[in-house]
Formats: sequence, C-alpha cells, structure tokens
Amino acid sequence: MIAPLQADIPTLIDSVNALWVLVATFLIFFMHAGFAMLEAGQVRSKNVANQLTKNLLTWSVGVTVYFLIGATISGFAGGAGISWTFESAAAGWDNWLYGAVFAMTAATIVSGAVAGRAKLRAYVGYTIALSAVIYPVVAGIGWTTGGLLTGTGWLGNTVGVGFADFAGGMIVHGMGGIAGLTAAWVLGPRMDRYSEDGTPNVIPGHSLTFAVLGTLILAFGWYGFNVGTSAIFSGESVFLGDQLGRVALTTTIAMACGAMGAGLVAWAQTGKVDTLYVANGLLAGLVGITAIPNTTTWWGAFVVGGLAGAQLPIVFSFVEKRLKIDDVCAVFPVHGSAGVLGTLLFPFVATSSALEGTTILEAFISQFIGVSIITVWTVAATALVFGAFKAVGQARVSPEHERDGLDVSEHGVDTYPEFGEPDIAADGGQRSTGAQASSELRSDGGKEIRTDGGTVEEEGDIKMVMAIIRPDRLGEVKKQLAEAGAPSLTVTNVSGRGSQPAKKGQWRGEEYTVDLHQKVKLECVVADTPVDEVVEAIREGANTGEPGDGKIFVLPVDDALQVRTGNRGPDAV
Repeated sequence: MIAPLQADIPTLIDSVNALWVLVATFLIFFMHAGFAMLEAGQVRSKNVANQLTKNLLTWSVGVTVYFLIGATISGFAGGAGISWTFESAAAGWDNWLYGAVFAMTAATIVSGAVAGRAKLRAYVGYTIALSAVIYPVVAGIGWTTGGLLTGTGWLGNTVGVGFADFAGGMIVHGMGGIAGLTAAWVLGPRMDRYSEDGTPNVIPGHSLTFAVLGTLILAFGWYGFNVGTSAIFSGESVFLGDQLGRVALTTTIAMACGAMGAGLVAWAQTGKVDTLYVANGLLAGLVGITAIPNTTTWWGAFVVGGLAGAQLPIVFSFVEKRLKIDDVCAVFPVHGSAGVLGTLLFPFVATSSALEGTTILEAFISQFIGVSIITVWTVAATALVFGAFKAVGQARVSPEHERDGLDVSEHGVDTYPEFGEPDIAADGGQRSTGAQASSELRSDGGKEIRTDGGTVEEEGDIKMVMAIIRPDRLGEVKKQLAEAGAPSLTVTNVSGRGSQPAKKGQWRGEEYTVDLHQKVKLECVVADTPVDEVVEAIREGANTGEPGDGKIFVLPVDDALQVRTGNRGPDAV
C-alpha cells in the first residue's frame, strides 16, 4: 500500500482533478432539482406532474442518448474524428459525465418554454435530437480544440482571437434559451393566453414558493458550473488561485446584481418589486456572467449582472406583446438574451491581460460571430424538429386535453387531489377501517353513536349546514366542529365572489384582476346534533373580523340513505 506522501505528484494531481470534476458534476446535476421546482412553480396546478415528468425524462433519456451518440458528435464537430464514448478508455469517462450534465442543462431549459401544451412525445423527441446532435455540435465547435469557434479554427485565424465562453453562458444557456423561444413560437401560445384583439392575458403560475426554492437551488448548483470549471490543478502547483477567486467573486456579484436589476426595472414599471422578476433576475445575472467569469473585472461583474437582470422585464414584455410568443417560464430573457448579452460584453469588462494581443473591436467581432453561428444553428435545428412534429399533428395536445390539464391527459394523475387520502379523517385524525371502524361505532350509555354525534334511538330532522370560508381557517373550523360533536364533513376547494371586493394581483410584473376568490366549501349533514351548535362552531372557527370570512347556509335534507347498511333517514346520518 502506498502512503499519500509516497505517491508521485502527477498521480496525486490527476486524482484530485478527477475528484473535483466529479464534485462539480454532482453540483450541476443537482440543478435539475432547481429546474423542476422553478418550472413547476410557474405552471398551472393542472400541469405540474407533466412538468416534473419532463424534467425526469430530460435527464433519463437525454443522458443516455448523449453517452451513445452526443459525445461522439461533439468530438467530431470539434475536429477530433469519430471515437464512440463507450469505446473510450475508462480514464476519460468522468470527463464524459462532466460534459453530459452541461448538455442536460441545455435540454431541460426548453421544457419551461413549451409548458402547458406540448405533447410529451414531441418534447422527448426533441430532447433526443438536442442530446444527440443539436447541443453536441454547439459544444464541439465552441469548446473543442480545433472547433469552428476556437482560436485554432478558421474564425480565430480570421479575426485573430477565439470565441470566449468559459462555462457555457452562450453554448449552454444562450443556446437553451433560444431553442426554447423557437419551440414556443412553433407550438403557438396556450389557450386563452391572448384575446381576440391580440392583447395578452396573464395566466399566473400556481406556486411562488416553488419558483423561489428552485431559484436558490439553481444558484447553489451554479457554483459547479463556474467555480467547478475553474478549480483545476496545474503541474506541481496548487489551484489556479487568482482565477479561482475571480470566478467565485464575479459569479456571486453578478448573481446579486441580476436580482437587484430586475427588481428595480419591475419597480420602475409597476411601482412594485415583483418577486418572480427578482428570482428570474438572479438567474439572469448568473447566466450573463457564465461565459466570462474568469476574465471579468470586479466592476464588470456589477455591470454584467445588473444589465442581465435589467433587460429581463424589458425583453419578456417584448416577446410577450410584440412577438406574441408564449414563453411560459421566461426561458429566453433568463437564459437566451442574458447569455447573448454577457457573451458580447466580454471585451468591454475584461481585464487587460485577457485582451492582451487583440483590440476590443476584434474581440467583439469574434464574440458576435460566435453568437450568430450558435443562434442560426439552434433556431434552424429546433424549428425543423418541432416543425416536423407539428406537420404530423404530434407537437401539441388537443384543446380538450389542454383545458383539462396535461397531468390528467398525458399521465392520468392529479398532482393536487381535491380530496385527501382515504385514511385521513375530517378532524385531522386517522380514520379507522374494517373491524376497528365497527367497534368505534361505540355506545354511550347503551346508545349507539352515529357519525354526526347523535344516537340511533333519537329522531329529528336532517339538515345540511353548508359554509363558504377562507382556506386558512379550515383547521380551526374542523377543531370547533369536533368539539361540538359533529366531526364529519365534506370539504371542497372552490372559487367565487360575493360581497368581498375584487383584488389586484401581479404575475411577473403584469397586473390582473382577482374577482373569483379562493375559498373552501364545507358540507356537514346532521340529524340530532343541534344545528345551532354546528353553525356557531363554524362561525367561531371561521371568523377573522375581516370582509371575506364567508357565509353559512342551513338547508333541509328530505332523506338520506347509507349505502353499506341500507338505513334511511337519521339512522343513515
């Protein structure tokens, strides 16, 4: 056994490099959890399961295809010839995996743009095409030595400097955002997204909580993108310390400035700091710096992050209102335009050493040509794939399925079932079943007790107490009903309007009217439990003293029938 100090330095360096690459790889993989939460939060509740399924299949299908085909295509596009991944030496397999997580990041970006109307088969088909050819070509020409956009390719020989993209600001994120915009354009907007006169209608997502959680997970994983790419040992020296520190600093500053830039522009437009814009702006700042964190000055990080965040509300509004493209999760302003912006800003914020031997104009031309080539290729390839699916009627779900939601139509599931699990009782406790349930229809002084608290010997009218209350008061109402001896009830999520005034809501900086308020409807059927006590229990639990607390109605019930026993009237209750 060789002790650590006995190992030769090159072997030690190779081992540490391999370990670091794998750690960075795992950080980038964890970003898929962030994408899942971010996208699920921005879609409607009826499409959440579909969005999560697409995220799962993006990785599962995409990484397999990239291993079998994509990595080889990438090498071929970079001038390395044909060398199949599965035939490579084991020493190169960790490098393949590092490339794979970058490829899958580009792929999953597209899912947010086409949410709510794309058929799963069309999306999976595009994921295969992107993982096998579309992204590998971009990575090959942009990152591989001898590739079209590198210093040794014809572009470098023409303008004197190669295309600079350190960690994928354009090659990964810009490409993914442009692909998403193209796919959304081919599919067309969601139903009811635009009025007949072309004005956009706001369709809010279902959970800001998910969106913000996903944002923070992505930000955490982003250090694997940028810092992970930087921290490599060189020869017998330690980390490339200056570069490592610069990348960590510029990444963090740009992230922060992106959030502030988007929040400030949203505030200037609407008078309010929009939460979703702040979250999306944070990501836009990260995208903007990702191409150039190793060459940017400290003040350049402020500029790049701030501009990437500030352009977000402006570009989203342009895409929505002028282009009339329904980009559900704002993937183009977050990833596409922010990636383009950051890449083009390279010569204006770079250190003097990074520009040594070239002029700002030459460097800008190189960046511009690189961005243009990637854009043209991505738009053409994406339009071809989705256009083919559209031509055969397989790109988009039917209007009926879209109206019902893709969770049900594509997967047969309901992410948020309207009713609780069978073993959850109305008072929050566990409902008994089988023999236990029979034994718990216990006696009280020799009288069998019904579910509403009355006894079978007693007679009385059957009443239904129906109440419309605030959702947040449900727990207290259930508690009060249980104490009143009437724990059984039916709960339904409803929306409606009464005397409560309409409110103004805001989603990604756009205002909309909320005149149908979210409520909970309770239905409690009682026979001999005094109705007044049930009504008072509900009122006491639901009351906040503010408009919108709801109303309680008492209705007569002509008859009741218990399915299991056939009992009728009060005995059935």
